[in-house]
Amino acid sequence: MVAQGARRTYGQVAGVVVLAVVVAAFLSVAAVRHGFFDLKVYYGALTFWVHDGGEIYDFLKAGTQYGFTYPPFAALVMLPMAYLPWPAAITVSVAASVLTSAVLIRWLVDPIARRVGWTRWFALAVALCLAAAFEPMRETVNFGQVNTLLLFLVAVDLLRLLPAGNRWAGVGIGLATAIKLTPGVFIVYLLVTRRWRAAFTAMAAAAGATLLAAALFPDASREFWTEALWNTGRVGELAFVSNQSLRGVVARLDPEHPSTVAWLALVLATLAVWAWRSRSAVAAGDEATGLALTGVMMCLVSPVTWVHHLVWLIPGLILLVDNAMAAPARGRRRRVLLAAAIIGYGFLISRIVWAWEKDFTGVDGFLGSNTYVWISLALLLGLPIRRWAVPADGGPGRAPGPVGSAGEPGPAGSVGEPGGVPQLDQREGVASAGERHRVDGLRPVG
Repeated sequence: MVAQGARRTYGQVAGVVVLAVVVAAFLSVAAVRHGFFDLKVYYGALTFWVHDGGEIYDFLKAGTQYGFTYPPFAALVMLPMAYLPWPAAITVSVAASVLTSAVLIRWLVDPIARRVGWTRWFALAVALCLAAAFEPMRETVNFGQVNTLLLFLVAVDLLRLLPAGNRWAGVGIGLATAIKLTPGVFIVYLLVTRRWRAAFTAMAAAAGATLLAAALFPDASREFWTEALWNTGRVGELAFVSNQSLRGVVARLDPEHPSTVAWLALVLATLAVWAWRSRSAVAAGDEATGLALTGVMMCLVSPVTWVHHLVWLIPGLILLVDNAMAAPARGRRRRVLLAAAIIGYGFLISRIVWAWEKDFTGVDGFLGSNTYVWISLALLLGLPIRRWAVPADGGPGRAPGPVGSAGEPGPAGSVGEPGGVPQLDQREGVASAGERHRVDGLRPVG
């Protein structure tokens, strides 16, 4: 038995090494080196502010229109960078992205590892290798972006604190919102799904962080909220192929006169679908899917969603695999979900949209240049939601097993599993009275 276990470990180590070599070879060909461009903007702005006596929002990187566009609280968080040498700033940025990604991915892949019988370290190593090839992830690291930190802060709230009924749930979302405004959609998510306490905690955290920055840096705060925030020229060209949002789709249809009405109509339709599906996810006790759906919605409705922002699609793609492995081994559902995950991932490592960077006209240009938008829409519409039954009286006792969308018993250890901190890494558990929703009947969930 010991020899068999050792052979298995050696096989797993060999498999990870081979996969890492393959990914490294792929990156040597496919990855674009951006030279930590965005990190240079942050570093230059902070240095200009701290050491040269300038205003942080007056700084523009030489030869570009790009400057510091985040709220003053983000400047406070990044302030230590101004006292680091450039190589150390790069090291901190890369380490932060890798560590936050590793923790988040571990939470999401643990149920899959249990289901297929893999050890945790092996599942995590495989997932991290695959994540390294993922275009939004490699762009985030190579630009020196903060996307994975924001995703991590939100995930701590939604996957760990909120299911446990922790009173601090919402602080992570609030801090993420104070660092960069777009994660504020998760406050809307908490309101739409009627988690009032967490929503108000998030709002209080965002307001507190913003007021702290205003007290420390009144001039910078005044300039940001009255001028810099509204200067859209510092963001970039809406029709640029890297803008994989609904606004980008509309802008590429008519770069000279993009239709605001068409964009708003698409946004309203997207919000309606998101509200319906996210409420269904929370009613089903499937917080991980609520996180994934809201991240996808944020990417779609934001006026600007650069490719590196699409790290918010990672939970949705991993959940597709989790749902697939939860389905019967020989069933059509498993094949369809695995195929969807593989196709989506394949496109998102391929840089396919860049084939239309210079010319996105015609049918092929419309379809190809917006490929990542179509993947986001597919996740919003098709990511499965599992409904979990809880005791009818809401009392104590072992919760019944999960029920799939067709009413069949679901697997143990899946992402939506009820229990304390749960949903993501418990084998069995009891529904938390504070967070679980009673299910009056077992019925399919959209």
